[in-house]
Amino acid sequence: MTAPSTAPARSRGGRWIEQWDPEDEAFWQQTGEKVARRNLFFSVLSEHIGFSIWTLWSVMVLFMGPEYGLTPADKFFIVSMATLVGAVVRVPYTFAVARFGGRNWTIIAASMLLIPTIAAFIVMEPGTSFGTFLVCAMLAGVGGGNFASSMTNINSFFPLRKKGWALGLNAGGGNIGVPVVQLIGLAVIGASGGPRVLLGIYIPLIVIATVLGALYMDNISSVKNDTGAAKEAVKDAHTWIMSFLYIGTFGSFIGYSFAFGLVLQTQFGRTPLQSAYVTFIGPLLGSLIRPVGGWLADRYGGAKITLWNFVAMAAATGVIVIASMQKSLPLFTTAFIVLFVLTGLGNGSTYKMIPGIFQAKAVAMGLSGEEAASYGRRLSGASMGLIGAVGALGGLGINLAFRQSFLSVGSGTGAFVAFLAFYAVCFTVTWAVYLRRPAAAAAPATAANDTKAQLSYAEV
Repeated sequence: MTAPSTAPARSRGGRWIEQWDPEDEAFWQQTGEKVARRNLFFSVLSEHIGFSIWTLWSVMVLFMGPEYGLTPADKFFIVSMATLVGAVVRVPYTFAVARFGGRNWTIIAASMLLIPTIAAFIVMEPGTSFGTFLVCAMLAGVGGGNFASSMTNINSFFPLRKKGWALGLNAGGGNIGVPVVQLIGLAVIGASGGPRVLLGIYIPLIVIATVLGALYMDNISSVKNDTGAAKEAVKDAHTWIMSFLYIGTFGSFIGYSFAFGLVLQTQFGRTPLQSAYVTFIGPLLGSLIRPVGGWLADRYGGAKITLWNFVAMAAATGVIVIASMQKSLPLFTTAFIVLFVLTGLGNGSTYKMIPGIFQAKAVAMGLSGEEAASYGRRLSGASMGLIGAVGALGGLGINLAFRQSFLSVGSGTGAFVAFLAFYAVCFTVTWAVYLRRPAAAAAPATAANDTKAQLSYAEV
């Protein structure tokens, strides 16, 4: 069979691929893989900087000493609002890929990062009002939307058998934007530089990412906003179950990324430089391990990896509670970094579950072959933006929980106890929905398809 041409079509003012079939092995080997990897690389670059801008205020608050007149509760609220906006904009960003094209939207989304960066550059000085800082942090939230559009775009480029690796690499490369901005912040603080130095570094990087996206990325003409699929995904219970589980993995990762430095400063009295020395380690390791989570999910099944990952997350959180009560900074820091690594693994495994779940549902409905693959792509693509948005809201919950815990008991212990209980619930949900194998003999005949789906979901 002749592989479809991937020559970009000059239409609607950009680079468009008119035919794309990654499930066709001959097409994939001949031209598809090369094009997909190129788009993946530049998608990661743009998303990486987007994550840096989204989490920019996790570094900004470290610069904000007593002369800024802000309490720890004020700072937690500032980073919470950046998390909130970053979660909300993920929904429209998901649909923007089909509306404008993956390449075109990458250009728009990357250029929009200049707005919060320049705004912060202008106002970042003592005497600026709390409300102004709050608005600037909310503007930075647009960086969180880049994840949703990037994941939706890359999901279209790769075949099902490669999605765990590709989505894990795409998300992991983006997630690394968190520790990178914190590392750069550490260098700036160590050199006695001010926050405007950090912002000045990122402005040209945003421009570079925008230009490279324009030069080397492609749009896929066949990617459309499927309103029917979106409505079906919203009504499907698995969309909301996976959203809940993603709160436990990615919500934890992004929430802890914003809060780690503030917790060290507030609970253990660390200076900005002392906090910055360790703040980046957890997000860095969590980001690097995310593709491994996707790879393990490809090999052993996403549900199995996710299940045992929640067990490990609960255990690490239990150690953090003990360290917090004993005021042991070394144990607290070590356990927190381990928890970051586990959130990264879970990020990769949970996202790999999404296309597998809808593929299993297609099989349970009696579909097979390309028909089943097409159904799985439609529903997984439609659900990813919503799952990513709801999952990111977990970061908001984490920072608000820390804020309340410090206001109530003067430490983060209460918040960590709540997180421990939440991970136990996530474990139970993962087992009950995706790994519990009902006895076929006990299943009523009218539930044959449900039983078939349950058995299939155990392999996602």
